[in-house]
Amino acid sequence: MTPRPQSQALAHLHVLISGASIAGPALALQLARRGAHVTVVEKAPALRPGGFAVDFRGHVHRTVLQDMGIWDEVHARQTHMGVQTVVDADGTPRVDLPAAMMSGDVEIARGSLAAIMYERTKDLDNVRYVFADSVATLHETPTGVDVTFEKNAPRTFDLVVGADGLHSRTRALAFGDESRYLTYLGYYVAGFDVPNHLGLDRTARLHSDPGRMVGIGNADGDPARAGASLVFSCAERLDVDRRDLAQQQKILTERFRGMGWETGHVLEALARLTSPDELYFDAIAQIHVDRLSVGRVVLVGDAGYGATMGGMGTGAAIVAAYVLAGELAAAGGDHRTAFAAYEAEFRDFAKGCQKIAGNAGPFLAPPTARGIRQRDLMYRVLAARPLAGFFQRLTQRAATDIVLRDYP
Repeated sequence: MTPRPQSQALAHLHVLISGASIAGPALALQLARRGAHVTVVEKAPALRPGGFAVDFRGHVHRTVLQDMGIWDEVHARQTHMGVQTVVDADGTPRVDLPAAMMSGDVEIARGSLAAIMYERTKDLDNVRYVFADSVATLHETPTGVDVTFEKNAPRTFDLVVGADGLHSRTRALAFGDESRYLTYLGYYVAGFDVPNHLGLDRTARLHSDPGRMVGIGNADGDPARAGASLVFSCAERLDVDRRDLAQQQKILTERFRGMGWETGHVLEALARLTSPDELYFDAIAQIHVDRLSVGRVVLVGDAGYGATMGGMGTGAAIVAAYVLAGELAAAGGDHRTAFAAYEAEFRDFAKGCQKIAGNAGPFLAPPTARGIRQRDLMYRVLAARPLAGFFQRLTQRAATDIVLRDYP
C-alpha cells in the first residue's frame, strides 16, 4: 500500500494539537496530507528521545503505517528484540517469553518513532511545532476555540486536539479534572538507563517476587547501556511529585530493598540519576471518558483511552489518527459529523486494547509466589511449538479488531 498523495480537503481548517509524543505527530501527518494547517504545541523543550520500546501487531497497524508512508523506515529502525527470559533470584532461567508476545511484529523505541513522524512533518508549509510551551486556557466560541498559552501569544483555532498523554492538560480544561476519568490499577512502573553489565544484546531478563518485578533489557544493541524497568504493587495511589527525583528514588529504593537477582545493581544506578528527566515513574492506570469530544475539542491517544503500559497504546494512537483525519476529510471538515463518526468507529477498538492493559501489572508482578509459578507454567505451555500459532493469534486479536474505512 502506497501513501496517499497530498490533498486540499481540509485546507480551510486550522488545528491545534497539544502533545508531540506519538499521537500528536501521527495526527499532524494525517491532517497535513489533507491540507489542514496544523500547530503542535509541546511542553518539553525538544522532541523527547528514548523511552520504552513500542510495538505493532497485525494487518491493521501495518496498513496504517503503510498509508502514512513510514512502514519501511519503522522496519529499518526496529529494535530486533529477541526472547525475554524470566529468571530465578540466582539468574537460573524459568521460562522464555517469545518475541511475538513481548515485541509484536515489529518493535521500535518510542523516541525513534516520534522522530520519524516529526521529520516527515516539521518542514511542511502547513505544520508548525512549538516547543517549551503548553495550553493555559480554552474558550470555545460559535466559530472556533480561543486558546491562551503559558508563553506564546493567544490564538484562535477551528479545532483543538488533546494528544498530551495520560495526564492530559487539554482533557482537564475541556472535560474536567483527571480524577473523574483515571482508574488506578494497583501498580506502579518505573524505567531508566543502567550499565549493561550483563552483556545483553537485544534480549532481556526479568525477575519477579510477589508484588515486585525487576527487568533489565537491551533493545538497541548498545554494549554499554541497558534499560531497567521496575513494577510494584501498591494498594493506594501515592502522592508523588513527578518532578521530584529524590522523592521517587526514595520510594523505589524502599520498595525494592532486599530483593534478589540484580536488584542491587539497578538501585545503585537509580541513585546515580541526577535529573527527573532520566526517570519515568507513574501509576499503572487507565483513562475512561464518557465521550471523546466536547464541542470543538477532541481527544486522541492516551489522553482519551490510555493505559500506562500493555494496552498497545501506540498502535491505538496511530489508528486513531488515521480514523479521525479520515472522518474529518469525509465530512468536509464538519467537526460535529466527523467527531461522532470517529467515536463510533474507534471506541470499541480502544476498549479492547484497554482490556489487555489491565493485565500488565499482575502479569509482571503477580501478588503471590503461587501466582508467579502459575504464570510461568502457563507461558511455558503457550510458547511450546504446538500452540505457537494460537499464541500469536491471541496476541494480535485486540490489535486487529477494527475494519478500517478506505477514506477518500
